[in-house]
Amino acid sequence: MTPDLHRITEPLIKTMLHAGSVVMKVFHSNFEVYGKADTSPVTEADRRGEEIITKALHKIAPDIPVVGEEAKSEGQCPDISGGIFWLVDPLDGTKEFVKKGSDFTVNIGLIKDGHPIMGLVLAPAMNKLYWGIVGSGAWVADVEDNSIINTKSISTRTANPDKLVIVASKSHRSSELEAYLENFPGADNVSIGSSLKLCLLATGEADLYPRLGPTCEWDTAAAHAVLLAAGGSVEVVGGAPLTYAKDLTTFLNPWFLCRADTTFQVPTLQATV
Repeated sequence: MTPDLHRITEPLIKTMLHAGSVVMKVFHSNFEVYGKADTSPVTEADRRGEEIITKALHKIAPDIPVVGEEAKSEGQCPDISGGIFWLVDPLDGTKEFVKKGSDFTVNIGLIKDGHPIMGLVLAPAMNKLYWGIVGSGAWVADVEDNSIINTKSISTRTANPDKLVIVASKSHRSSELEAYLENFPGADNVSIGSSLKLCLLATGEADLYPRLGPTCEWDTAAAHAVLLAAGGSVEVVGGAPLTYAKDLTTFLNPWFLCRADTTFQVPTLQATV
């Protein structure tokens, strides 16, 4: 059963701010970095953040299972055959976090029948919170004293072919990505970490985000929902929408292309992982 998404927005925001404050406490400490089985880094911030979020989600929506990145890496995954579930990435952009950068995020996404319907993305070092309910709208707010202020509605922009802004990953620059970017020789290319790339499209600050490299579903779900709610799209090879619960063993995504202006014609992706 789908909860009233507007009703649960406030407790979800409180959960995000709580998790974000814990993440920042770790950020300002002399934390250790561990390696997971796939060699990706993990910190105490990942673990503590996920624990806070998972506990809160079980209270906010007791009947909806929670798939968390860290729990899944330890072999724990609930039954999501009911079609609705949460996807949680407590710290997307861990590499930037470890480098003491600011472009890392806390993410909660709600999936129904393979599609994101709600998402929240917190950039705690930037004091920004983004959230969206697909079909109802998307918003951004400043974070101050563990509360949100200056909330405003956000939407994607119409693409100007002469002034395109393309965002891409800081840490994952494949040869295929570089080849795709050659299609836009006059574009302004912006490198930024984590799910913030999709949020820049949602706020009307960028136009395209091609991802020709590996991601997992918890990396994208929350910001995907924000972008959809703001008027954008996320497409795989062939133009079909990116969906979720594709492979319950790995939760891997194929390559995808995010567009702010869904009417703007661009070269399609020619290959996938």
